[in-house]
Amino acid sequence: MIVALIAAAEVGFWLVLGAGLAVRYLLRMPRLSAVLLVCVPLIDVLLLTATAVDLARGAEPSAAHGLAALYLGFTVGYGHYTIAWADRHAAHRLAGGPRPQKPPRYGMARARHEWRIWSMTLVAVLIALAVLQVMIWAIGDADRTESLRGWQWTALRVVGIHGLIALSYSVFPRRAPEGATAEGAAPEAAAPGAERTSRRSWRF
Repeated sequence: MIVALIAAAEVGFWLVLGAGLAVRYLLRMPRLSAVLLVCVPLIDVLLLTATAVDLARGAEPSAAHGLAALYLGFTVGYGHYTIAWADRHAAHRLAGGPRPQKPPRYGMARARHEWRIWSMTLVAVLIALAVLQVMIWAIGDADRTESLRGWQWTALRVVGIHGLIALSYSVFPRRAPEGATAEGAAPEAAAPGAERTSRRSWRF
């Protein structure tokens, strides 16, 4: 059941996000859009509640419960970044906003970008560790919670491996080809009025 709820939460995340952006840019209803976007984190709350209820009813802790904790962590850690990314693309395609800039590709600009992404992974892992630990304390049985502790080690390995990847961009920065910027291409001119639209799109 928990795996099905995780899948439903993922589908619900994108459906609510898409509805919020469609209402904002197609129907021109920013207040209703803001309400829909605020509802996105509620999906995580519902999944967390369902997981807690399942364990409270005596369900045996399993990989599904550990996966749910990691899912919650990563949706929170990457949630704002994902929403902002989707908003920029919606503003460009639906409201004539500027083309979203791609992440930097070369040099220390790319390294800083990688460390920013890693910081979100760190937040995600810390949240997952906290959720898993609360589950462990609530169950209070070392034998039954062994699988949950295994997921804690999995989360720590994820943040460690990601940190090594980010570090590699700082130690071995990729050089830009001659004539290319750190972003890999020259910036494009925005369409008339696009900058004003883009600024409005950030006001959730």
